[in-house]
Amino acid sequence: EEQITISDSQADHIHIEETYSTFVHLQTSRVDLICSKLQQRLSCFSVTQESVIGWYRQRRNTDQQMTFREKIVHENLKSALSNPHIIFVLLTPSKLTPPGSTHRMEYAAFISRSREFMNVPVLVNNLGLLEQLAYWKVSAPLHFTCLSAAVTLTICCCRSKFFSSNGLLREVNEVNKMNETLQSELQKACRNVEESERLVETLQAEVSTLRRRVREKKRSKAAGDADGGRLEQQKNNPRLHEAVRVLFACSSLFHTQTLTLDAFPVADGCCCNSEQDEHTMQKNSDTLNTQETLSLLNPCRANCRKRLNETLPERESKRRKSKS
Repeated sequence: EEQITISDSQADHIHIEETYSTFVHLQTSRVDLICSKLQQRLSCFSVTQESVIGWYRQRRNTDQQMTFREKIVHENLKSALSNPHIIFVLLTPSKLTPPGSTHRMEYAAFISRSREFMNVPVLVNNLGLLEQLAYWKVSAPLHFTCLSAAVTLTICCCRSKFFSSNGLLREVNEVNKMNETLQSELQKACRNVEESERLVETLQAEVSTLRRRVREKKRSKAAGDADGGRLEQQKNNPRLHEAVRVLFACSSLFHTQTLTLDAFPVADGCCCNSEQDEHTMQKNSDTLNTQETLSLLNPCRANCRKRLNETLPERESKRRKSKS
């Protein structure tokens, strides 16, 4: 079958597109018998010469070039069929892998123009990539394939199992429905995953905020404890100073900042006024009271202090003599 479509793509250019649909093909083991038994084989299948569009040959592991013998057969078919536009299709399968588990099929089409063979581009569609309407849904005429009425009746009875009322394949509709259902389920799962991820991000932000607050509270608590310890230490320091003054009130080191050459303390009597004398007398009375209290509590320490008081006038007399 030959279909010619003419469309004006430009004002001064005409584009001719030819579409060939093959319903049946005849097989023969010898190329030289094609022309001799062509009429006999066509009559067996009730095929006219006008419906023949070309011939093909299959060669393994060869180049996509026509041989001299193929060119002669092609010219003989042109004259026998009276069709100048007959096409020759060359199929060249080859091994794609060394073990031969995968093969590759290449196609090449040739047409003769004034005894010059021209290569015609061939487009092979992958049925898995085509749309539903791109499938060939109309079956070939029955007289092309078989003349049996039983086969025709069987096809008509089973046609309803594969085709719907609108002429579309039922399996294709079911597959489309399944794909739509799977797509909706996938979209729902994606939305659930997205919501869970956003919830996890929110929880992580809240946890980080709580951790930061806990760290700040710990730092403030540690700083407060340190300040409280310092205050308590400062509160305890005056008591310690008072106790030291009570215990070592008789020592001259606490009453002067002047030392002799021999590192003996010298009392600062020259700088004292009446107020200082009164303050000193009050301190001395307090010291005597504390000494009496300590002597009652610890008689040994009182005896030591008495000895120290007895030795102090002797040291002062010696210092005066040394100064004089």
